[in-house]
Amino acid sequence: MTTTASTSATSTAAAPAANARDLALAHYAARGVLEHVLARHGVTFQEQVTLRAALTSDTPLTPDDLLAQIQGSLKADPSDIRATLDALLAKELLVADGAHLRPTEAGRELFAAIGAEVGPVSARIWGGIPAEDLAAAGRVLALVTERADAELAALTA
Repeated sequence: MTTTASTSATSTAAAPAANARDLALAHYAARGVLEHVLARHGVTFQEQVTLRAALTSDTPLTPDDLLAQIQGSLKADPSDIRATLDALLAKELLVADGAHLRPTEAGRELFAAIGAEVGPVSARIWGGIPAEDLAAAGRVLALVTERADAELAALTA
């Protein structure tokens, strides 16, 4: 019986250093999975991110608060974010409550349903990655985000 050594794409022994392309490919691969699920629920990526922000905020947010938070996260055009807020209101996933926007029960249920569907997939994608690798990746990604945000700020100043 002959055996052959196998190499794993997750092996760190001879793994090349990560670069911007690797980061982009990982992002779009994971986002593609999420967008596939979101499409079945009739929600866009930007709507889901905005709904999440409204649901996870410690205090109710104004439309301007949500816009600033989403713009900071997604670097999206403010007019696109306003259209997203309008869409979430029209779909009755958010509701105006005075000066604030609050998630509706339908918004909470949709978010929970998406989470329940994405959770097992996320577990398969992220499962088995050693904690120290995740910690190192977290540090690198935080630094890349900080530097990219600074570069973007300089470009748009």
